[in-house]
Parts: sequence; C-alpha cells; structure tokens
Amino acid sequence: MRKLLFLIAVIICICSCKRPENSTTLKVWYDKPASSEIADVKEGWRNDAEWLKALPVGNGFAGAMVFGDVNKERIQLNEKTLWSGSPSDNDNPEAYKSLGKIRELLFEGKYREATDLTNKTQVCKGAGSGNGNGAEVPFGCYQTLGDLWLDFGKAAGYDNYRRELDLDNGIVNVSYIQDGIKYNREVFASYPDRALIIRFSADKKGKLSFTGTINRPERFETVSENDHLLMKGVMSNGKGGDGMKYAVRLKAVATGGNVEYTGSSFKIQDADEAYLILTASTNYKQEYPDYTGPDPLKTSMDQLNSALSHPYQDLLKRHTDDYKAVFGKVSLKLTENYTDTIPTDVRLRNQKTNPDDLHLQQLYFQYGRYLLISSSREGSLPANLQGMWANKIQTPWNCDYHTDINVQMNYWPADVTNLAECHPPLTSLIESLVKPGKKTTAIQYKAEGWVVHPITNVWGFTAPGEHPSWGLHVGAGGWLCQHLWDHYTFTMDKEYLKRVYPVMLESARFYLKWLVVDPKTGELVSGPASSPENSFKAPDGSVAQISMGPSHDQEVIHELFTNVLSASKVLQDNSTILPDIDSALKKLALPKIGSDGRLMEWREEFPETEPTHRHVSHLYMLHPGNQIDPDKTPELAAAVRKSLEARTDIGTGWSLAWKVNFWARLKDGNRAYQLLKNVLRPVENMGINMSDAGGTYQNLFCAHPPYQIDGNFGATAGIAEMLLQSHVTEGDDFVIQILPALPDAWPAGEVKGLRARGGFEVSIKWEDKKNVSCTINSLAGRDLKVSYKGKIFTSSTEPGESFELDGEMAPITNRRHQ
Repeated sequence: MRKLLFLIAVIICICSCKRPENSTTLKVWYDKPASSEIADVKEGWRNDAEWLKALPVGNGFAGAMVFGDVNKERIQLNEKTLWSGSPSDNDNPEAYKSLGKIRELLFEGKYREATDLTNKTQVCKGAGSGNGNGAEVPFGCYQTLGDLWLDFGKAAGYDNYRRELDLDNGIVNVSYIQDGIKYNREVFASYPDRALIIRFSADKKGKLSFTGTINRPERFETVSENDHLLMKGVMSNGKGGDGMKYAVRLKAVATGGNVEYTGSSFKIQDADEAYLILTASTNYKQEYPDYTGPDPLKTSMDQLNSALSHPYQDLLKRHTDDYKAVFGKVSLKLTENYTDTIPTDVRLRNQKTNPDDLHLQQLYFQYGRYLLISSSREGSLPANLQGMWANKIQTPWNCDYHTDINVQMNYWPADVTNLAECHPPLTSLIESLVKPGKKTTAIQYKAEGWVVHPITNVWGFTAPGEHPSWGLHVGAGGWLCQHLWDHYTFTMDKEYLKRVYPVMLESARFYLKWLVVDPKTGELVSGPASSPENSFKAPDGSVAQISMGPSHDQEVIHELFTNVLSASKVLQDNSTILPDIDSALKKLALPKIGSDGRLMEWREEFPETEPTHRHVSHLYMLHPGNQIDPDKTPELAAAVRKSLEARTDIGTGWSLAWKVNFWARLKDGNRAYQLLKNVLRPVENMGINMSDAGGTYQNLFCAHPPYQIDGNFGATAGIAEMLLQSHVTEGDDFVIQILPALPDAWPAGEVKGLRARGGFEVSIKWEDKKNVSCTINSLAGRDLKVSYKGKIFTSSTEPGESFELDGEMAPITNRRHQ
C-alpha cells in the first residue's frame, strides 16, 4: 500500500511539474482569425490591416501568409525571385565629365552650385527605381505571387478558435470547433522539399469538404492539368514587353472522399483528411548579364513530383528535422513564467500596463530568428525589405535591396544568433554585383574595381539612384564587404575567406581611385557623396546633401581597407595593390568631435535640417563597425553618446532597432532596453511615416511604417548584443564580453548557443543581475579571452574544447568534445 501511495505521489508530482499544453513559450498565437473577406487596398504603399494579422511561413524560396479564416481561408503566396523588370543599361557616361568640377565647387564651399551640378549629372541613366515605384519600369518590383483561396461552403459560427505559429517547429496551426466537429489545419514551408504543405483534419470522418483556386491581381492563367492546378504567367519587363516567367502547381491528396479538378479550381468532397502540396518557380537565375534560368513549368513539376513521392508524415518530419536543426541551436530564457495564456496581440497592447513583458521580449527574439530562417536559406535570394512576404503588385520601395543599411541589418543576427545557414544568400548577392558594379565604375567614374549605390535589385542594378540626395551613396559596397569579413571572423573558415577576398579587394580598388586629397588638410576624402538620406544647412544658405568626406564614407572605407589588409595576412596574399591600400589607410580622414561634443556627421559642423533623422550613419564605427569602444576610445564614445542623445529615442522601426545596438555597444543596457521597448510599441498606422512612428504590428512584423522586416532582424541582433559582444580585439584575438549591457529588467536568465567571433559558441546563465556561469565551446582552436566586469580568463584552445567558467571567470570544467 505504501508503495502504491508513493507511486501515486510521484505521478502527481510529475504531472504538476510538467509544463501545461499551452506553456511552450515559443508560440505567436491569437484567438481570432485574420479576415479573408476584407479586400486589400490597391495603393501599393499602404499596408492592409488583416494581412498584418496573418502568420508567415517560408523556406527561403517560397513563402505564405496564413489568415486562418474559418469559412473561407486565404493563404497569400510569394516566390522570392518573382520580379517585374529586366536587365537594363543604367550607367551614365556623362557623369564623369562633371565629377572634377563638383569636387572643386565643394572644396570651395559653393554648395548651391555643386548641388545643382550634382543633381544634373551624378545620377543613373533612365528611370532608375521609378522613385520607388518601379513595377512598370526596367528596375522592376518584387510582387505577390498571388493567393490560394479555400472555400468551405459554410456560414456557421465557431468556438474554441486558436491560430498559432509554433516557432519550435516552424508550423502554423489553426483549430476550431464548428457544428460540433473539431477541425485542424497545419501549414509549413519545407526547405528540403521546396514546397508549401497544408494539411486538413477533423475529429469525425467524412467531414472535410471544400473548393479551392489560385489567382493573382494580374498576368495569370489558372487551369487544371493532369490532376492538379497550374497557374502560370509572364511579368512585365518594364519596357513594354514580356519579362520573367513563373509557374505555380497545386496538388490535393485526400484520405477518403473524392478530389476533382475542373477549370481553374479543385474540389474535395467528404474526405477524412487531406493535404495540399504547392510548388512555385520562375525562370530567374542570379547570373549576369541575362539572369535567365530553367523553364519554371518543368522546375515546378519536378518539385511537385518530388514532394508527392513522400507521404505527409514524411514531409512533416523532413521539414521539422531540417528546421529544428537550425532554429534549435539557440535558446533564451528571460522569465520562469512558462504559462502563456495571453494572445500575442493582447500582449502587445498590454504593455501599457505591463511594460516589462519578458515573455514577449524573448518571443520577439526567437521570432526574428524564425523570420531569417524562413526568408533566407542557401540557394535562395537574400531577405529583401519585407523578408519575402508581400501582398502587392507595387510594393513599397519596390521591396528591393537597400544597401545603405537595410539589407545589411537583415543579416546582423545571422552569425551571432547561430544562423550561419542563412548567410549564403547575402554572400551570393554581393558576389553577383561585382561584374555589373565594375561596369558602373568604368562608365560612371572612369575608375577600377566595383561599386554599388544605395539600391539594387535582382537585375544587377549598381548605378546611382535617380536623385543624388539619396542615390549618391558610394559607401554601400564597402559596407556589404563588412559582412564578408565579419562572417569569416565568426566562422574562421579560411576557404570562405579565399572565396570572398577578391570581392573585398576589388571594392578597395574602387575606393583607391575614388578618394581625393582634401587641399586644406592633405587627407584623403570620399566625394561627392551623401551621408545616407540626410541633409544639412550649408554656409551659403542652401540646403544640401552632398559634400566631401562625410563621416560615414570615411568610416566604411577605413574599415574595408583594414579588413582587406587583415585578410591578406591570413591568406598570405602579396597583391601589388596592398601597399597602396596601406598607404591610403594612413592618409584617410576620420571623423572629428564637434564644438558641441558630438561626433561630426560631415567634415564641417553643418547644422542638420532634421536633427532626429532616422539614419545615424555617422556612428557606423560604433556599430556595426568596431572602431569605437567605451574602454578603448572613451572620448569618441562620449561624442557618440551625445550624438545619440541629440537624435533622441524616436524613429522608424529599423532606426529604433539600430539604436538598441548602439546603446548596447556603449554598455548602457537600460537605454538599449528602452529602445527595445520602443520597437515593441503596438502600431496601427497602415500608411507612411518616415520619422517617429516605428513599432510592431499585430503579427510582430516591424512597422517602419509601412511594414519593413529589417527592424525585426536589427532588434533580434540588439538583444544578442546586450548579452554578448566579441567585436573588440587585442592583437589578433577577439575578446568575448559576457553580459556587457544587461538591463535591470532582466535580473535573471539564461541564453544558450550564441556565437562569438574567433569561432566560439557561448552559453551564459545569470542571477541577481550577475553572471553565474558561462560555457565557451571552441570550434576553431583559437586563443580564448573572456571578460566580465574586469575579470579575465585566457587560454589556448583546441577545436572541440569546452570551458565552463564561474562568475569570477575561474574555470569550473575543461573538457574535449568526443
């Protein structure tokens, strides 16, 4: 009897200690559907409120937004390569003729005349981006693939509704009870099978009946073909003709009941359960100069047949095994409260009364990682301005690749949050710009090397934009190259460095030809150039954007030259250009501290026309660069702090996210935390605000507004930056800094699996706002230096060696992985 009572007690204890079913912390969930009945507005730059309630899935190639509506489901579709437009000649041979005169005018302080001449000459040829409305010009526009519509033929009410995105498994689940029957849907985008899978089930047999079709706003034809649906079409090439071809195929598989295809639709009748497989492809290939690849009709058919060769449970397992192997490498715990009984949209609103919702913050961190996995996998294009989720024909800013911060910010979390698998698309994009960028350099500037300006697309656009105020940003190539070197420092993969080093070297070659001597100082400066998208009041009374030696350019070029020289030593390269790079580096002008104590944005103390401007590009060398550190360069760090104070804590979504990282680098965890809370501010603005309305929409997409995904990624990286930093070097080694910007609001927690430069994996546990222990795994065998509040641990390491350190940085264990 005693044994039985003991066993019962054990069972009760186990059950009481077990997390409740809803307790998995990593679910974005809602108790209401997004309505499929409300039509999208036609205005391209205006968001749709219901779409921003839908939940995203993606495999890097194809994606979908799941509305989860009960009686009529809408699943909005995307294929990452689907663009209008076509390759075009945008390089302006007339630009070089005026370059010398513009520089002369700027050095003489004649900003009005210099601006007039720059506006006339230092632009692309042709329509450029179409002022961000390029759907019908050669630049093109990333567009919606269309919609999958599912009509269940009912109008009845429903109960017990739940719609969730399970971040642990990468699946959207929808469940509800209608007419006494419990229905379930599962939606996921499989990377191994390059397919979107949607499963339907009910707790009573023969109760699944619905019809479905695929369409898009324009340029499509949907037909039944060999027991599946085919939607196909041709995009506009922006020149009055046909451009990219695409194809979408949908196959329905049912257990019990019947499946019929008629015209442009299918019908499932009286099934026990069913699932749909959707594949999509275009004839795009990321290869200069024509960018044309295989026939999408064949590619989509091959993908469909491949997916059909696996039963549903195998498709599910293949997806979850692949996804969890990437996502599961990092965990973050900021709160012990596992129970999640509050819908995510309510959590957002409740921050007014619960301003420190730690569950929401850790969920947001992992959601950012989910979005990057879903929108960027090897072989795909990189994540664009909206990741890959877009429901319009004309998307904001063409949903392109902005290279004056946005595409770079997309990849800030890739290495530090252990998502190296997501980085290859960015590397491939940068490599793809070298050939067209060399052509631009030769024609536009009579120079060598390669260049790209603030925007690019899938067609290799590397020319300046159509207006110099924003389009004459020549620092973009160097900034992109920062990611190539930084990825190497995280991985210490010498083969990767061999691959990307020529790209870095050729970018440096351009800047060597671009830089000119400032006649007043004898230093080398970049120009004519803008400080991204910002304006100043010139001494001659004009409002200008163009100057010589803006701080951002100088910082980027300094970093590129430094990284190229470092890479040359690693690879033992002795290219004849290296001494010139070293010489130019020593002569390069760097930013100065102004009379007001701020870091100067331009070479002279020009007053800004918009003091709280969203871009903070002159602080590049604090973040993502590494030239400023509170301990090593305290005067510059103080100047940066004053600059940030002047910019204030308002901004667009991505600007707020950048400021999280800035304050983390300044070791001010509480200020970084305040900016993080600003990022998480609930937003309902569906229009455009370029200054102070940043925040978060109901589905946790970042609000610029309009929706722009870079803020999600920037804030995710910022959270990691608050917990771990490794950008500071001593000699050739990186210093791993533990909890460098821990806010008071996170008194206890644990993070596992973050990556540090030098090839290390780091896990940290803290209590009472103090580090308790950290574990460092050496993946590359580099010398290790770990720092926490003045306490230092150093050791040589071997690949596979692991160190567990206590709060005093004393070793607890040291072991080799078997």
